Amino acid sequence: MNGERVPKETTTDRLKGKRILITGGAGFIGSNFADMVIKKVNRAVVYDNLSSGNEENIAYLKKNPKFAFVEGDLLDSTLLGKTLEEEKPELIVHLAANPDVRIGINNTKIDIEQGVLATYNLLDAMRKHEVKDMLFASSSTVYGEATVKPTPEDYGPLKPISLYGAAKLACEGMITAYSHMFDINYHIFRFANVIGNHALHGAIIDFANKLKHNPSKLEVLGDGTQKKAYVLVEDCIEAMLYAYNKSGQNEIFNISVDDQITVKEIAEKVTSRVSPKASINYTGGKRGWKGDVADAFLSNEKLKALGWMPKKNSAEAVDIAIGLVLGS
Repeated sequence: MNGERVPKETTTDRLKGKRILITGGAGFIGSNFADMVIKKVNRAVVYDNLSSGNEENIAYLKKNPKFAFVEGDLLDSTLLGKTLEEEKPELIVHLAANPDVRIGINNTKIDIEQGVLATYNLLDAMRKHEVKDMLFASSSTVYGEATVKPTPEDYGPLKPISLYGAAKLACEGMITAYSHMFDINYHIFRFANVIGNHALHGAIIDFANKLKHNPSKLEVLGDGTQKKAYVLVEDCIEAMLYAYNKSGQNEIFNISVDDQITVKEIAEKVTSRVSPKASINYTGGKRGWKGDVADAFLSNEKLKALGWMPKKNSAEAVDIAIGLVLGS
């Protein structure tokens, strides 16, 4: 992004003049969020420990007098409390988390620490410093292998199959409990696969890197039939802002698109752009790794009822993301 894109006026009215704090704001979605709202807010503070975020993502923003960056971990209660005391945000946009579902396979603590404990620390700091409004980035992974497709927000029981999904669901539970007990208002957003500028991982990046390393062959985990919905990061953020502006408090929304694309289709798209003569070899099995939901498809009907529609479908979002990865 170039810092010039601003959501429609009708989607950002409640942000106008607010002081906001964005956790994970140097990361993929967080840096895009800050970029898209900086002209509307009174002050935007990014709080990030840079474990996966990158200061280069917010370099342009540092020139803006309304912007501030705090390098800090949400597990550091002292620094977090000091930041809330000094900055006095009216809205927390909580995007900080382990960004990759697969990491939990080898590091079973990461989603507990960067997800559950970090969210608890943030909520308790909000309680102590009387910050009453939160937008939270949850995930389609909370649904596990849902039997209803597209999956609506009221689907249950929720049975995550990854530690990442379990942590997101635990965070949702803490948020709703803190809301009831301490009058913290929330909007919870369950994201489909979000792709676009500043992304650090995912099938598109993995495939491009593999082909650059070995232009003759691309190995793809699973059998290629895994299918998911892919939403462009700009669409995702505009959906968050639209729901924040148009709905009441204490709401849960899916953010997705109305179609899916298979891993095979993505592999073929990337291969045609990077190394057209490469063979594509599949490792087999219906999922790419343990914890991978092979068929993820969220319903958009609740957001549509408010009047929001994504601008790009899965295939269009993938094409744009491939161009960004390849610099073309």
